[in-house]
Amino acid sequence: MTGPSTANPLRAVRGAEARLLATPFPGWAWALSVLLALIFAATGLGKALDPLGFAMVLGNYRLFPEAFLVPLAFGLIFMEFGIALGLLVRTTRANAAGAAMALTLGNALVLALIVARGIELENCGCFGVFLARPWS
Repeated sequence: MTGPSTANPLRAVRGAEARLLATPFPGWAWALSVLLALIFAATGLGKALDPLGFAMVLGNYRLFPEAFLVPLAFGLIFMEFGIALGLLVRTTRANAAGAAMALTLGNALVLALIVARGIELENCGCFGVFLARPWS
């Protein structure tokens, strides 16, 4: 006997998932993904133009050991470019959005720690050393 009460609930979920993936991505959501990708690409580019300068900005945070500053700088640059690219690809968009949220929350946490410690920065490092924005 196969009625609604004995149907496999996973089949319904898989069917809904397939329909969701088959539908075109809404235009406004695509536009927001492109906008966010451009922002992450711009911040990554600003840092990539002078990664050692960005590492020095990270040193001003006084949170990270000096030996980790250059690898951290390069890692953040690659993450931002990866997030930007991931936001443009449909199959990776959700993961890239999650990574963007995690990176943004991490930046907010770091800046909150800096404010709590009373450190005044001449440059927050958001766009590398080329668009210096003070943070205090």
